Amino acid sequence: MITQSICPLCSSAKTSTYLICTDHLLTRERFDLYKCKECGFVFTLKYPDEQNIGKYYESDNYISHNDSSKGILNIIYLQARSLMLKKKRKIIEKATQLTRGRILDIGCGTGYFAATMKKGGWDVTGIEPNVKARNFAAGHFALDVISPDDVSELPAGIFDCITLWHVLEHFHDPFSYAAEIKRLLRPEGLILCALPNCSSFDASNYGEYWAAYDVPRHLWHFTPETFRLFAEKMGFNIIGIRPLPLDVFYISILSEKNKGTKFHFLTGMVKGTLFAFRSLFNKPRSSSLIYFLRLK
Repeated sequence: MITQSICPLCSSAKTSTYLICTDHLLTRERFDLYKCKECGFVFTLKYPDEQNIGKYYESDNYISHNDSSKGILNIIYLQARSLMLKKKRKIIEKATQLTRGRILDIGCGTGYFAATMKKGGWDVTGIEPNVKARNFAAGHFALDVISPDDVSELPAGIFDCITLWHVLEHFHDPFSYAAEIKRLLRPEGLILCALPNCSSFDASNYGEYWAAYDVPRHLWHFTPETFRLFAEKMGFNIIGIRPLPLDVFYISILSEKNKGTKFHFLTGMVKGTLFAFRSLFNKPRSSSLIYFLRLK
C-alpha cells in the first residue's frame, strides 16, 4: 500500500480525514479520504501500488473493462454510452474546428469511443492498461491500442486532440502523465478531460456513499477549483467547462444501492433528476464535468 498524507497538489502537510469510504464494488475494504486545508484537494490516503491495483478492477460489474450487459445498471450504462458516443464526437469537432485529425484516447477501455472517432474519419490511437479491454478494442474494432508502458515511444507533438474520459482520477502519478500529454499534443491541440466532481450536489448529498468516490480505483477527487490548480501547475489553461448530463442518474442509482436503499433504481432516478435540475442553474455543481484545456 502507498500512503500519501502530504497534499499531492500543493505539498501542504495540513491535511486531515475528510471521509471514510467503502469499496462497494468488490472487497468492502474501507479507505480514508484526506482533504487539504490549504487548497481543498481531496485524495485517497492509502491505496494499492500499480502492481496490486489490478485485482480491484476484476469484477463483472466494472463495465468499462468487460462490456457486460448483465443487470439493469449495466444496461443503463450501455444505453447512456450509446447516446453519448456521437455527441462526444460532435463536441470534439466543434471545439477543435476539425472534422479529421489525429486523436489519442487515454484509458480507451473496450474502445467504443475510439471506434466512433475512427468511423468518423479520425486517425485514432488508444491507450489502455487492462489487457482484456485492450485486446477487445484491438480485435473488435481493429484499433491501434497500446499499453501505458509504451507511451514514451509515441512521437512528440503529433496529436490534434487528447481525450481522458474519467481516467485521470485513476493514475498513480497524474503529474508525470500530464507532462507526457504536453509532449504528445500539438502546440494548437486540445485536451478534453472528464472527471467526477466531488463538490457536486449529488456528492454533497451522498457523502461516503457517493459512487464516484469509487475507492480505491479513484485516487484523486477533483472539484473545478482544485482541477484548475492542477491544470495551471502542469502548464495548461482551462478554456471551457461543460457538464456530462447523464452521469448524475447513473451515479445516483449506484449511490442509493451503496446505501442499501430498497428501491435504489427508482430513488436514484428521482434524486438524479433533482440534482440535474439544480445544476442547470449552477453548472459547477454538476456530477461530472468536461474540462477543455490548451497548452499555456
